[in-house]
Amino acid sequence: MTGLLVGGTSSDAGKSLVVTGLCRAYARRGLSVAPFKSQNMSNNSMVCADGSEIGRAQWLQARAAGVEPSSLHNPVLLKPGSDRRAHLVLRGRPAGELLAGEYATERRQLAEAAFAAHAELADTVDLVVCEGAGSPAEINLRAGDYTNLGLARRFDLPIVLVGDIDRGGVLASLYGTWALLDQKDRRHLKAYVINKFRGDQQVLDPGLTMISDRTGLRCLGVLPWLEQVWTDSEDTLAVGRWQPDTDGVLKVAVIRLPRISNATDVDALAGEPGVDVMITTDPRVVAAADLVVLPGTRATVSDLGWLRARGLADALVTRVARGGAVLGICGGHQMLGTLIDDPTESGAGRVPGLGLLPIQVRFGAEKVLGTPSGSWRSITMSGYEIHHGRSEVLGPAEEFPGGVASGTVWGTMWHGTLESDAFRRAWLSEVAREAGVAWQPAPDAPDWADRRESMINTLADAVEEHLDLDALLDLRV
Repeated sequence: MTGLLVGGTSSDAGKSLVVTGLCRAYARRGLSVAPFKSQNMSNNSMVCADGSEIGRAQWLQARAAGVEPSSLHNPVLLKPGSDRRAHLVLRGRPAGELLAGEYATERRQLAEAAFAAHAELADTVDLVVCEGAGSPAEINLRAGDYTNLGLARRFDLPIVLVGDIDRGGVLASLYGTWALLDQKDRRHLKAYVINKFRGDQQVLDPGLTMISDRTGLRCLGVLPWLEQVWTDSEDTLAVGRWQPDTDGVLKVAVIRLPRISNATDVDALAGEPGVDVMITTDPRVVAAADLVVLPGTRATVSDLGWLRARGLADALVTRVARGGAVLGICGGHQMLGTLIDDPTESGAGRVPGLGLLPIQVRFGAEKVLGTPSGSWRSITMSGYEIHHGRSEVLGPAEEFPGGVASGTVWGTMWHGTLESDAFRRAWLSEVAREAGVAWQPAPDAPDWADRRESMINTLADAVEEHLDLDALLDLRV
């Protein structure tokens, strides 16, 4: 086998998690492995060392495989800006927009770009572990598909289905996926994996036997529910997946914007001992938290209007007036300024901001992509930037990496700075002091990079223990 495709019975079934674990497990065996996803529909993205932009999940999978992330691993990225419009990133670079009605007609060009990237990648490694998108049972999208069965048919790949038992109906989902496909497509389905299982597997086994008997698909294993493990997700269904720290003394509220992007920015906060991170759309939670994070968004002006309509803008202004802390990241940072001039992303023109930072923002046609580094109070950190908006400082303000600070309001255009351990802990210590909270960094807390690596290894350990990796490599169409 030179490649396989991990499909799912639904979005957020665990495809990304399984691919991450397989990449690390097979790399441990000495195989050269690479992840691949033809198309991502996600606002969680990352900038690679070569300046290309790809889905955050594929960036992490490449790290798990031990290869340098690049646009080969995710050649097509669609970033939703509204329910009917998406920004297109092709081979890591901005390539205009797609309206909902144009997607069907433009897929041939996107498919060829994706297939070319897969062919190039397959020439460089022993095994390409592909991740499907959504579910192969989305038969309304079958014509022109190049992410699931279209990719499998083009490169003769066997498909392993992942079913999420935690959401219920997994047996019906597995059978329904198989039943909906025609014979030519069905021949690519070879096996399945159950994900997120809790309980006595002897109770589940008779159902798995019946599914295998009725479909001919082989069960390659049952992955358990893994506590305290999450991966960089592409799916909005997974936003706010952190385990609550009920003993946390520092309360952080993250506003769930309709077009939230790069929600992974706050993962490192959620991993900090004593910090309880919650995602919310409730103005009362925003008022009560010790820190509020206004994250990135792919629709800054639209989401700013949503903040105002929901009463969240007033809650932010009120909390700042009484000395409450707010951090704005990228689009969130732009909202905190006095004015947004946007002839590009939304076409709205000049729109007043929240007036909490002395900046004004103008959107340009050219996207800024980069991996900058800087310092704050002699502490170094790095990040990455993905934005059209450029900010101009209008008055006195403290310098802050990628932005400015004024009183208890901080803003940055850089994503990922909170993954820099010394910076995160020093800045949180200042936030805690301002809030009158007795939080201090735990001296034995693992660094974020170590914690991420530990989560990848935990996934790989579970994959090695619970899945038949030899049988998986033996699958043939």
